[in-house]
Amino acid sequence: QVQLVESGGGSVQAGGSLRLSCAASGYTRRNYYWGWFRQVPGKEREGVAAIRSGGILTYADSVKGRFTISRDNAKNTLYLQMNSLKPEDTAMYYCAADEANYGLISWYKYWGQGTQVTVSS
Repeated sequence: QVQLVESGGGSVQAGGSLRLSCAASGYTRRNYYWGWFRQVPGKEREGVAAIRSGGILTYADSVKGRFTISRDNAKNTLYLQMNSLKPEDTAMYYCAADEANYGLISWYKYWGQGTQVTVSS
């Protein structure tokens, strides 16, 4: 059973930066794929960034050039560096993991509890 714990959310002014972290535990020796998602109340969960097969990074159009997903395998931690934040980036952010390669589709099996990001104008 994989456990995921996000941290690093908070409140920031537009144009600012935040780095989200997702600590993973409960591993087996299987390969996992990783993603970051966000959700605003009343809307569907949206894929933000993902690490796909071959280490290919994929991003939602709305965050390309501003967000960067990365992973430190030694620390079992996934990161999301968010720069040039906009008020429309305000959401609850979740990390996700699965043995299948879902990319930005929210079919992942394992999810964290979320961390809130609020961007003020």
